[in-house]
Amino acid sequence: MGAALSTITGGGVATARGFRAAGISAGIKANGNPDLALLVADAAAQVAAVYTTNKMLAAPVLLSKEHLNRSGGLARAIVVNSGCANSCTGDTGMRDARAMAELTAQVVGCPVEQVLVASTGVIGVALPMDKVRSGIPAAYEALGADQGPAAARAIMTTDIGPKEAAATISIGGRHASIGGMCKGAGMIEPMMATMLGFVTTDAAVPKALLDRALREAVDQSFNAITVDGDSSTNDCVLLLASGASGVAVDEASYGTFVEGLTTVCRELALAIVRGGEGATKLVTVQVTGAASSAEARKAAKVIANSLLVKTAIHGGDPNWGRLICAAGRAGVALDASRAGVTIGSLVLFKDGQPHDELAPAAAEYLKGDDLSIGVDLGAGSASSTVWTCDLSAEYVRINADYRT
Repeated sequence: MGAALSTITGGGVATARGFRAAGISAGIKANGNPDLALLVADAAAQVAAVYTTNKMLAAPVLLSKEHLNRSGGLARAIVVNSGCANSCTGDTGMRDARAMAELTAQVVGCPVEQVLVASTGVIGVALPMDKVRSGIPAAYEALGADQGPAAARAIMTTDIGPKEAAATISIGGRHASIGGMCKGAGMIEPMMATMLGFVTTDAAVPKALLDRALREAVDQSFNAITVDGDSSTNDCVLLLASGASGVAVDEASYGTFVEGLTTVCRELALAIVRGGEGATKLVTVQVTGAASSAEARKAAKVIANSLLVKTAIHGGDPNWGRLICAAGRAGVALDASRAGVTIGSLVLFKDGQPHDELAPAAAEYLKGDDLSIGVDLGAGSASSTVWTCDLSAEYVRINADYRT
C-alpha cells in the first residue's frame, strides 16, 4: 500500500475525525479570560503520553499517569484548566484533580479512568473548585468539532496567542488527519515534553507504534526548544488516536505517520519559541561536527540557554566569542583548531581564527527576527538543531511580577 508525505493544513486539536473540543471562561482567571478547555473523543481513543521529568510532579500529572495505567492506555476526555497549576498543593490538590476527572466522566458518560487532567498557571495555589464544578458542564455543552480555536485560547497563560497546527497524511490512498494545540511561553526547556500539548489523529495506531511515534516526534520538536532553561512541574504531551478515518498505521506506513506527527509537533513547538515571554527573535541553533548526536544536542542546548548568547542576540551584537565559549563549557568533544562559528551565512570564526571584518554584516543580519547561528565543534560528523529566542527586559518584567 502506498503512502504520501504530510501536508500542513489549517486546523487544530479537533480537526481529526472523532473529536470535539470546547473552551470557556469559568472564572478561574480574575481577568475573565477563557480558562477551561475540554477535549472529548466520540469513543475511547488510544493514548500515548510523555510527561515532565521534574521530580516535583503536579497533581494532574500524577492523576493522568494513574488513569492511563488503569484504563490500559485509553481515554475519552481531557479536561484542562489555566490560571492555576494545581502543583505543590498536597492532598487537597489530588482531591481537586480527582474531582475534575469525576465531574468530566459524569457529563461525558465514561469511566473516570478514561478522563485525563491537565492544569497550568501559578504554582502553590488551590483551584477554585466551585468555578470548576460549574464550568465543566458548561464546557460540555459548548463542545463542537469547530471549537478547537476556543480550546486553544482557554489553555493560555502568558502566551501572546493560541497555538494550533494540523496536517494530512495519505496511506493506501486514504487520508488521515493529525491536529493539535499547545500552550507555553515561559518555564520552557522540555525534558520529555513541554508545558501542555494535546495532539489528535483519526488514524488507527497500535499502542506500541503510537508510543514510539510520540517519543520520536517530541525529540525532534518539543524537546528541541528552549526559552529560558526551565522545565515545569506540569509538562505533558498527550496524543489520542480515534481511528475514525479508517486509516490503519502499521510498520510499513509508520514512517509516513511519524513524519506527519513530527510536522504538527514542530509547528507547535516553534510557535512556543516565537511567542516566548518577551521574545522578539526566533533563533535556530545548529551544532555540527560533533562526536555524537547526543553531544551535538547537549552543546546546542547549552548555547541556546546561554544568557550571554541570548542577550547579545537581542542587542544585535555579533559576539561570536560567546557562542564558542558556550560550546566549550558544554562538556563535549571540541577541537579548537577545527572549530567554527557562523551567524547566518557569515563565517566569523573558523579553524581557530577570527574573521571580525564580517562583524558589521553580521550585526545587520541580527536586526532580523528569524535568525540562524551555527557552531562547528570540529570533533566528528554528528549534528543537532535546537530552537530558542532572545532574552529581553520584557521577560524580566513578566516574571518579576508573575505571581503578584
